[in-house]
Amino acid sequence: MRAAVDGLGSPYSLVDLLPSVYQEDPFTVRLTAGWDEVIAPLISTLDCLSAYLDPRLAPEDFLAWLADRMGTQLDEKWPLERKRAVTALALSGHRIRGTVAGARERIALATGGTVELFDSGGVVTSRTPGTVFPADHRETVLVRVTVDSDEQEAGVDLDALMREWMPAHVPYRAEVVRR
Repeated sequence: MRAAVDGLGSPYSLVDLLPSVYQEDPFTVRLTAGWDEVIAPLISTLDCLSAYLDPRLAPEDFLAWLADRMGTQLDEKWPLERKRAVTALALSGHRIRGTVAGARERIALATGGTVELFDSGGVVTSRTPGTVFPADHRETVLVRVTVDSDEQEAGVDLDALMREWMPAHVPYRAEVVRR
């Protein structure tokens, strides 16, 4: 969590904003110095707000909150660089959400493996109204993730990732294959 930084000074001392009659009073100087110490972390945070909102620069303990606001979840076991990449993809990924490229990129980042997506493709239709559709036809997407080791895939909820990135009306099947 964010906390006070020892020795952090305020670039905007409150005593400097007061009329000169108060600047000469020792009590007022001590009182405003206390306020300066209290608000210095707030001023520092506001001055660096753009860094907090950039997944590449945000503090590690702030990254999970940022990812959640962007609509994705991070695994605590992931290395910092993977967390940053997933959070950055969440921001840019809204325009590719629900696409093959978007799902492939997000799942590859989460698992660290190679992702293949196979779509059954096509549709079933008839020129005659009320025609019964073939029972054996069902559009589905197969997601195959190839990983090097069990540790690479451990802790990744592939079903949750698929629900997050696939369109809601598309059924899918996911499998993990070891090299």
